[in-house]
Amino acid sequence: MIAAGIVGSALALSGCQQETKAPEPVRPVLSTVLESSRSDGTAAVGVVEPRFKTSLAFRVLGRLTGRPVNVGDLVTEGETVGTIDPTAFELAVRAAKAELAKAEAQLANAQATEERKRVLITSEATTKQTLDDAEQARAGAEASVARAQANLTKAIEQFGYAQLKADFAGVVTAVGAEVGQVVSPGQSVLAVARPDIREAVVDVGADFPLPLEIGLPFTVSLQLLPDVQVEGQIREIAPQADRVTRTRRVRIALNNPPPSFRLGATVTAKLSKEQSPILRVPASAVLAKDGTNFVWVIDLPTSAVSLQKVDLDKDEGGIRVTGGLAPGARIVTAGIHSLKQGQQVRIEQDSNP
Repeated sequence: MIAAGIVGSALALSGCQQETKAPEPVRPVLSTVLESSRSDGTAAVGVVEPRFKTSLAFRVLGRLTGRPVNVGDLVTEGETVGTIDPTAFELAVRAAKAELAKAEAQLANAQATEERKRVLITSEATTKQTLDDAEQARAGAEASVARAQANLTKAIEQFGYAQLKADFAGVVTAVGAEVGQVVSPGQSVLAVARPDIREAVVDVGADFPLPLEIGLPFTVSLQLLPDVQVEGQIREIAPQADRVTRTRRVRIALNNPPPSFRLGATVTAKLSKEQSPILRVPASAVLAKDGTNFVWVIDLPTSAVSLQKVDLDKDEGGIRVTGGLAPGARIVTAGIHSLKQGQQVRIEQDSNP
């Protein structure tokens, strides 16, 4: 009986060892091969716009009596580009000058009265109260003169607002009011832009292969003359995407653009040189453990999987690989939580990253 028990135990132990050493079953998996995105063929269409432009408007209400410039005309800094009827402002200046003259006359009278009271007080021919009243009248007259001077200065300034002057030299790009029209304060009369500093404005979609960042180099060419090209760099990126088109507006500063890059010309912007390969992985392939990202990499000769640590970064285009993987690697894209290190797999089909 003892011998039979020993034999039974040996057989049971042998069965456990065989069960422990049994290989993992071959699992069918979905996978994909990582391929780098080509960035040299990506293009965005836009227009040439000035970096500096402004809308000129009057600061006061009035009827437009003159606008000597039109769209396309060149203006110089300080040039008068519009006038409104100055009659009301001229009358206001005259009234302010009259009020100042009246206040100055009252001040002269008050000063003379004060001097007389001071002479009389020495001989006790008047009272101290009378002198105090004269001093108060003189101080009030001085305040009236100061107020009249301020009103005159304001009236003269308002009179100057009847003329609209260009803040800088540029070209007229739009007209917002015609002669004879009554314009309100702040209403745009002209739009002036500086043609010497131009930039390309393009809309970039979410499928752009590279993350948008300030300074990213582009080659910008005219659509009508593709051989005319200039280099540029991203100067400004819109903080939010358009709600309808889901594109972001990008402004590209141009390096010494030729005269053919006129304002409003249609241009095509491409990345100026081949960038480093961009690898993207689907979210279903990423296994996160303790703040670290991993993917299952399939070894094609052995059909075994191994857990590979990767560095990832998220942008508008998806999940971008920044380290740990190279182009051509085949990774598992489904069932990543049920795999084990070294397990044999069977590739069923490819899935798009």
